[in-house]
Amino acid sequence: MSISESDPRVFFAAERTLLAWLRTGLTIIALGFVVSRFGLFVQLLSIQAHGSLPPAHTSISALLGLGFVIVGALAIVLAAFQHRRFVATLEPGDLPHAYSRGFAVWLAFMVGTLGMVLAAYLFATQP
Repeated sequence: MSISESDPRVFFAAERTLLAWLRTGLTIIALGFVVSRFGLFVQLLSIQAHGSLPPAHTSISALLGLGFVIVGALAIVLAAFQHRRFVATLEPGDLPHAYSRGFAVWLAFMVGTLGMVLAAYLFATQP
């Protein structure tokens, strides 16, 4: 079976790659949020057990979690830019007709932006 000159499977493979990066970035953001808030959980346990705040290592948890959230959001935004740059190089025959080629990119930019908003929120509410 030969592949013709115009093959929309190339575009769909690129879009699957973008969506895979989107899932990866979301996973990193979620991990960062959990790590960031784990420090608060440790503080609550320490207050209940000893009646005092734990040592400063809980702020390390907040900073590490913030770093994960930022890295995840940047991965999503950079993958969206990379996808747009690649799609711009495709032949018109490789692009599917009557298909929203911008939705996945728009979704990636929105999720990346919301990830940055979450990072700002975590930074502002950091203990």
